[in-house]
Amino acid sequence: MQALITLAAFLVTLGVLVSFHEYGHFLAARLCGVKVLRFALGFGRPLFTHRASNGTEWVLASIPLGGYVKLLDGRDSQQSISSADRPESFDVKPLWQRSLIVAAGPFANFLLAVILFSVIYVSGVPQLPARLQAPPEQSVAAKLGVVAGDQVIGWQSLSSDEGGAPILEDFDPVPSWNALRWLLLDAITGEQGFALEMQDVSGGRHVKSFKRGDLPQVAPESDPFQALGLLPVISSPSEWKELKLGPIDALGFASQRVFLITKVSLRLMLGLFTGKTTLKQLGGPLSIADMAGKSAQVGWQPFVAFLALMSISIGLLNLVPLPMLDGGQLLYDAWELVVGKRISLSMQEKLQKVGFLLLISLSLLALFNDLQRYLSP
Repeated sequence: MQALITLAAFLVTLGVLVSFHEYGHFLAARLCGVKVLRFALGFGRPLFTHRASNGTEWVLASIPLGGYVKLLDGRDSQQSISSADRPESFDVKPLWQRSLIVAAGPFANFLLAVILFSVIYVSGVPQLPARLQAPPEQSVAAKLGVVAGDQVIGWQSLSSDEGGAPILEDFDPVPSWNALRWLLLDAITGEQGFALEMQDVSGGRHVKSFKRGDLPQVAPESDPFQALGLLPVISSPSEWKELKLGPIDALGFASQRVFLITKVSLRLMLGLFTGKTTLKQLGGPLSIADMAGKSAQVGWQPFVAFLALMSISIGLLNLVPLPMLDGGQLLYDAWELVVGKRISLSMQEKLQKVGFLLLISLSLLALFNDLQRYLSP
């Protein structure tokens, strides 16, 4: 039964995220007057095909590991375009429209994440209080005098100046440990000092300032929260508080959360190239399936939150400036904007081969990590 739930959650995850991403491309193309030849979910042998009255072929294929939108494009040697259809071709559109069509896929993923988080906040979600454990010895929090039972109720980013001091009237509320966790990750990965407004067990309030130079460095195989010394007390669900917002407030809060998660994820992604993040953290289809299944078994809210996080990841991944990805095409567009002419087809084909090899290598590495993670004794 657990295997069936995992498989179903995996298929729903891929179906929702890929559909939304590709529909972003599709909608932008139609708004810009470009003809869409095919909208495909999956690869391989078609399981279902429907041709719409406008000529678009809608396809559901047998391998559910992606999708694509095929546009009318005069630069495609396999397409024969009549003079009547020529105005609807992708390659004759101005640069800004072509870039908009390419960027619309990742943008749709970020928009989906905002919608999903908003649904959670409107429905009401229990939140673990930001009450802290006794910090480990030699941690930053221990040196600052943080003690067990202190609850974080306010957050303030400090100026880059080492001597930056908090402004007592300028703290943002911290509703939960989850909110504090992402703020801490943002500060650590961004090397930005911060101040915490805390309430002790007797109800007294005090402020602790964490200077930029005292923050732990992000490094492979290390836990920055242990070095920082800020860890939550896992209290019983009866002590949790519900976060429930109106639709407008939920959209605003969700947008802030998506922006914050995107910043942190981007820095961690860049850390793969600087050595701050280990390649062992890359996950493939087995990791996605496992996390989808586990979150679905906990409840619909954890599963929807997982979908939102995965949607952000897919949006960021597609913006990586590699050929075969949307970011690679946007890089071509940037070249055209600066130089004034497009990259030749022969050069694009060579870059596509390099990009394909890189993507295959990353995919195999992610699969290898999965096999080690789930099949090793």
